[in-house]
Amino acid sequence: MAVIGTDYVPVRPKLYPKSRDSLTVDSKFWKSFKAQRTEQQIAAVSSIHFSPVSPYDFAVTSSTRVTIYNGKTREVKKNISRFSDVAYSGAYRGDGQLIVAGGESGLIQVFDATSRTVLRQLKGHKRAVHWVRYSLEDRLHVLSAGDDNSVRWWDVASQTQLFKMEQHTDYVRCGASSPSSEYTWATGSYDHSVRLWDVRAAKCVLQLKQETPLEDVIFFPSGGLVATAGGNVVNIWDVVGGGKLLYSLANHQKTVTKLCFTSPDIAGTPSPRLVSASLDGHVRMFELEKFKVTHAAKYSSGSILSMDISPACTTLVVGMSNGALAIRDRRKVAELDDLSAPALPALGEAATGTELMGMEPLKPPPKKPLNPNSHRYFLRGRTEKASESDHFYAREKKINLTRYDVFLRKFRYRDALTTALRTSDPKVVVAVMEELVARKGLVRALTNLDNMNLVSLMSFLAKQAMFPKYARLLIPVTLRVLDMYEGTFRSIPAINRPIAWLKERVTQEEVSWTPAGSGKFGGIGGDLVQSGICPKMFGLLYFQ
Repeated sequence: MAVIGTDYVPVRPKLYPKSRDSLTVDSKFWKSFKAQRTEQQIAAVSSIHFSPVSPYDFAVTSSTRVTIYNGKTREVKKNISRFSDVAYSGAYRGDGQLIVAGGESGLIQVFDATSRTVLRQLKGHKRAVHWVRYSLEDRLHVLSAGDDNSVRWWDVASQTQLFKMEQHTDYVRCGASSPSSEYTWATGSYDHSVRLWDVRAAKCVLQLKQETPLEDVIFFPSGGLVATAGGNVVNIWDVVGGGKLLYSLANHQKTVTKLCFTSPDIAGTPSPRLVSASLDGHVRMFELEKFKVTHAAKYSSGSILSMDISPACTTLVVGMSNGALAIRDRRKVAELDDLSAPALPALGEAATGTELMGMEPLKPPPKKPLNPNSHRYFLRGRTEKASESDHFYAREKKINLTRYDVFLRKFRYRDALTTALRTSDPKVVVAVMEELVARKGLVRALTNLDNMNLVSLMSFLAKQAMFPKYARLLIPVTLRVLDMYEGTFRSIPAINRPIAWLKERVTQEEVSWTPAGSGKFGGIGGDLVQSGICPKMFGLLYFQ
């Protein structure tokens, strides 16, 4: 209770326990990727691939060129446009020094990522090559897949084809290298099959059959599982256990076009997640235990054709069918090249000879203390600091009272309550009501309310009375208001809506009073029964 008199203590709302954050760890992590920019390419973005080494530049393949973006500034760094036709699948080598890309003509080219020079050309495919990759560890060979239904293994140094595998019966559009073995590869085809290859023996060691054409395939970080995308379904296969289908994830509405994994060992991020992108414009993240969706993001720019995440999990890049390139960055501060440089003298300040020699500069002599018998003592300014012998007199702090505190201080209880209702803050309204109860002035505050304030009060009670932290106070207040204004409600049409809200909330609590057959009432339902508000409410609402 506030002290009434010379020293008035303002009303302070109660501090309640903080409600649990509705966002999960995954949601917080993925929402930290802010939309930095959207670039427009000249055609559909068919491929995005990050360099495995810092600063994680990324190659974007669109139309007849491969564009390299700077990993720090996210600006265009270089353009590789030495293609006679549409380019596909621009990808970095494991050391980030070279880029390999296929093309519509079937020609595979290897470029220097720095100078853009064509280093090697691999000729052999009769039709378009939509996918080509270096192994994660092997820097001398690449595997390619083309629309001529063939998978080919190349020696880059000599520009020769080592062998060709033609078990697929339709276009081969995707593939992946196993992280556990540089000799194990997987390719997906429009013939509804995924084949695992051992390049040492140049043969297929396992075949996985699916009901739809394959758009993408990727190995899990452990190498024992494979995820495939075909139609609107993502399938999870156990390749160690003979190709058993473990899960089918049908969370997209349209064809899934791209799969990737987040890095498993980046500090501050969730455990590895499987990320899928689809023509429906959604990117979905799956946890790897029960493969439930932990987060989803919608891209309204167009249908998603390509996607990749940087190895440091700081950048998410998505390519659309209309040429839009969405770059999202989760870095909070810019990276500084050097934080340990010694501080230099500020501009306009010259370094003294002692500082240059490593010696401490001489300190100026201390000022003489001021005495009351000197003329300088009386010329001091307001910024002069007090001495140890001076006496301190603290100035009383002025308390800025809110409007409801001003009314409470003047014993104008009705005005204090209506002013608190205008704040629309339930904590403030409840705090003022509790103060009025302590002063035994709540009934005075509720008496003779005008129509507008009565509607405002009933709206507040209808919204807040059923919350457990307010129910002990607001349910008796609601019952008192119904008793006091029962004959007035008919003449106020605007009050029908809050009364209907209150009826709905009371009905919900009536249903949840007690388990069937227990015969006991508890919680808010028990308070409602004991107060008699339920029969009064249903008797009051006969005019609606």
